[in-house]
Parts: sequence; C-alpha cells; structure tokens
Amino acid sequence: MHLLVLTEKAGGSAALLPGLEFLDHTVQELPLEPDSLQAVSRCDLVLVDATADLRRAAGASRAASLHERAKPVLIVIAEGALAAMKMSWGFDDWLLPQCSPAELETRLRLARDRATTEAPQRAANVGDLVVDEDSYQVRLRGQPLDLTFKEFELIKALANSPNRVFTRELLLQEVWGYDYFGGSRTVDVHVRRLRAKLGPEYEQMIVTVRGVGYKLVPPGQRVHRGPEDAVDGERVTVS
Repeated sequence: MHLLVLTEKAGGSAALLPGLEFLDHTVQELPLEPDSLQAVSRCDLVLVDATADLRRAAGASRAASLHERAKPVLIVIAEGALAAMKMSWGFDDWLLPQCSPAELETRLRLARDRATTEAPQRAANVGDLVVDEDSYQVRLRGQPLDLTFKEFELIKALANSPNRVFTRELLLQEVWGYDYFGGSRTVDVHVRRLRAKLGPEYEQMIVTVRGVGYKLVPPGQRVHRGPEDAVDGERVTVS
C-alpha cells in the first residue's frame, strides 16, 4: 500500500510508528500543512500524527476526509489523549504509536478493505436519534452531536439494544475494554455528559436503573416508575 503520513515529528514516520519499518509499504511523509493534501489522491491511506498538536491534527484529518478523492484516515494518537478525540475529526480508525507491526498491518488492511468493499450502512435508529457506526456520527433530529470517542461508543452500545439494561461493569467492558482498571463511576460521568449533550428534551432517553446501570428508551415511550427505575430525580416520561 501507498501510505501518506502527515507528521512533523523528528525522525518522521519511523519515530511516529516504529512498527512501520517491519512492513512492506511505500511511505510518503509530508508536514501537517494544507498543501500536503494534494497527495491524498495518490495514496491508499492517510495517517495523521496527533501525538503533538491535536488541533492541527484534527484539522488535517477533517480536511483529508473531505477531499474530493478522499481515502481512509487513521489518527496516530497517544493513549493519554484518547478522551479528547471527537467524531467530527472525520477519521476512520486510530492507532497508538507503540502498536505492534501485526496490529498495525491489520488495521491498515481493514481500513483499506472497508473503503473498497460496498457494505450496508450500519446505523441504530432510536426515534429521533441515529447512531451511524460507519461515519462515527450521532444525529439528533438530523443535527450532528459533538461527542468524544468514548461518548460515541457508550451511546452506540445503548442504542444497539434499546430498553436493555446494561450494568456499569458491562458498559466498562464494552466501551473501555477488559483491561481498564478505573472505577464504574467513569460510566456515570460519561452518562451525565451525554445527557447534557442530548439536551433537556431528550436527556431522559438515558434512564438510570438504580443499583444496576442504564438503559436507553425511545422518545415518546412512557417509563413507568418502579423501585428499580429512575432518571436521577428527573421526570420519567420521555417526550
């Protein structure tokens, strides 16, 4: 594959992704500048360095994804910055700089294959809420929500099974991974942020099941108050 790597890191792509040197790909390195996008049409994949300047990386990723001959865009980002990632950046996948050659090769291949294989769009529709897994976008009444990566993964898990009660532990596994050692209150914090972004009219779609976890209910569905259900003290009728 012909890889376009947008980076200004000293040492170039070899320093950014050491695993690349073990793979048989053609690599073109260019700085994170608007003029570099002219090379998008000549590559198979675009890798954007987000390890130093998130703002510039986000702009480059978004611009590359909107190019008239756009190719899959992969963000290379430090683990500590994952919480800052947003779907509005327009990337298709992300990589950690220290990923192994095997993982790197797999992610590159899958990104290329997804772009060349026509597949049905994967989207969960819950009333006015649409969670599009292919574009990593959530729309409410047709308007995109500005979500972080973890917020997107959380609402995707809930939207794929409306009315199903998810324990906090299960959500931690599905969204943060089995090797995450943080407490379950991490889920509560992200749910509060999601409710705030859904706004007053739709925040009650995410229902708290006391002592258990959360579930997503469609707008207009009446939530009957029981000993186990609550919406953190708010009204329980979703309108």
